Amino acid sequence: QLQLVESGGGLVQAGGSLRLSCSPSGRTFMSYAMAWFRQAPGKEREFVAAINWSGGSTSYADSVKGRFTISRENNKNTVYLQMNSLKPEDTAVYYCAAGATYNSGRYDFWGQGTQVTVSS
Repeated sequence: QLQLVESGGGLVQAGGSLRLSCSPSGRTFMSYAMAWFRQAPGKEREFVAAINWSGGSTSYADSVKGRFTISRENNKNTVYLQMNSLKPEDTAVYYCAAGATYNSGRYDFWGQGTQVTVSS
């Protein structure tokens, strides 16, 4: 089992920035593809960004492209989501996920989520 723990959420004004972090507890995640998803109140969970095991390949939802950056530091066992130019519509619970294959759409391990609130 891979237990993921997110941190870095909070309240920020529109136009501001936040950096989310995700680390596994008790195990390395170096061989896993990682991703961030989000779920706003009353909406379905949606894909935000993904990164392959080495960090050499990334993908983004159109809604965040150019504003968000996913990265990872395998030596620190951490994946990040840098969020810039935040908008009120980015308000959601953000989840970190791990899967065996990059961009397969299948993620087997999930964190508990961290709240991001963007005020207008």
